[in-house]
Amino acid sequence: MHDVAPPEYGRYARPERKVNIMRRHSFEHDGVVFSFLDAGGDGKPLLALHGHWMGASDFAEVANDLSPEWRVIALDQRGFGETDHGAAHHMAAYIGDAVALLEHLSITEPVPVLGHSFGGIVAYHLAAVHPDRVAAMIIEDIGVNMQDDSAPFVTNWSGTFRLREALEERLGPRLSPYLQNSICRVKDGWTLNFDPAEFLESEQATNGDHWNVWLQSRCPALVVSGGESRVSDAGELRAMAEKRDAAAFAQLKAGHSVHIDARSEFVNLLRQFLKQQHL
Repeated sequence: MHDVAPPEYGRYARPERKVNIMRRHSFEHDGVVFSFLDAGGDGKPLLALHGHWMGASDFAEVANDLSPEWRVIALDQRGFGETDHGAAHHMAAYIGDAVALLEHLSITEPVPVLGHSFGGIVAYHLAAVHPDRVAAMIIEDIGVNMQDDSAPFVTNWSGTFRLREALEERLGPRLSPYLQNSICRVKDGWTLNFDPAEFLESEQATNGDHWNVWLQSRCPALVVSGGESRVSDAGELRAMAEKRDAAAFAQLKAGHSVHIDARSEFVNLLRQFLKQQHL
């Protein structure tokens, strides 16, 4: 068991679940079969991109809260969840995947993009490269200067565990509640629905200085900080909002996964921001 909690997510339990209105679908792009969740209905589309180790299903409660005004569409990004594993990992691919999903759904108008952690990096790259696709972005607890190395504690998550409890113990008490949606049953026991070695490839693909990319886009942006996050520096996130036009900063009492730890407050903040942008 890894005794020292790695610097990720927070110390909060998941809130009670509601009935999930999202339905799972798939499409093929770049030789990869992608899985995604779509709340459906007549609401305005909002694209949600998950963080590392997580998946589209982690936005299910947010989708319920935003319905019926907003139709949340959440992608399992390459290498995670029910999307194919083993594909190439680089920023151009992540951007292309998001665009391909919108094209698959025949969504041509700009949409708000909510990006948590890894998904936030993809979101602000998407806004810089395809400004016609992004009406606004909500960047959840992730900065622009990434120098992560999770190998020391992620490597021992690999493999299949005969008992689910053994895998949960390996993840540790801090992270296990957040990775429940990432644990899946297989023939010989339980495993994670991502390969830790492949995650490390994705981590390397997103490391680096992204300041110039962040400053390139012009759409309205909200940077949300988890006040008790062990991942992102609140000062850096505040500076992101201060140095970029049309950007605002907010902080909630939460860990890294703000949309889970403080879901009600997060959803209210998101609604207020989108309303201010007349979206």
